[in-house]
Amino acid sequence: MGPSDITDATASSSLGRTSPIVKLGVALGWLIGLAFTTDPRPPIAIAVVAIASGVVLGRVEITRLIRTILPLGLAAIGIGAFNVLFSASNVDPSATELARLGPLRITSAAVAGGLGLGLRVLAIASVGAVFSLTTDSTRLVDALVQQARVSERFAYGALAAYQAVPRFGEDLATLRQARRVRGLRGSWHPRILVGLLILAIRHGDRLALAMDARAFGSEPRSRYRIVAWGRLDALVAIGAVIVLIVALRLRAG
Repeated sequence: MGPSDITDATASSSLGRTSPIVKLGVALGWLIGLAFTTDPRPPIAIAVVAIASGVVLGRVEITRLIRTILPLGLAAIGIGAFNVLFSASNVDPSATELARLGPLRITSAAVAGGLGLGLRVLAIASVGAVFSLTTDSTRLVDALVQQARVSERFAYGALAAYQAVPRFGEDLATLRQARRVRGLRGSWHPRILVGLLILAIRHGDRLALAMDARAFGSEPRSRYRIVAWGRLDALVAIGAVIVLIVALRLRAG
């Protein structure tokens, strides 16, 4: 996945103006909370709240959000089905049998475990999609440097590498077209991998020279974009904690 630009409406929304560090902490906190339960109700609640927050508070188009979640949603279905079919509880004679698929025995415990795991993957996909669609990658790195005190060399180097991902697709298309011009097959070939590696090294050299020319890494440096803590960050953090507590209590309801 390459970096995706957020829209102006999303950038000016409540989630768009929230510190990326807060949103990252909320996402990690929710995912850690889901790791302590196999009940299907908490991940459903987390997924619904995440999607609703992205649409209402983040002003993300619902169709774009669904397209982002869909690939991992299909993976969640596959993971859940795999765990239902091949769960160890299916061979437990004391478990309640629900159905039989040829030699496979499906039990209620296997269905509950597979459903819980699949819904957790869906919740992770929903939270991750909302985070990526409401967070500008450059502002995220600025927040990591200014608020989380991450090394500038690591943070901005990772940003440069992340933003270079779409270039690999362009380079691959160029190499395939060049092979077709020479009368060769434009499909996959080991030499294309060598060409991609050479182009990646060249892009890295040019990027390193550009960063050196701008005295990157020298101290002290001024800030073009200031990322500061605000009241909105506190409200989002408090709301996220309340949502997690309520979602986890649903398993006992």
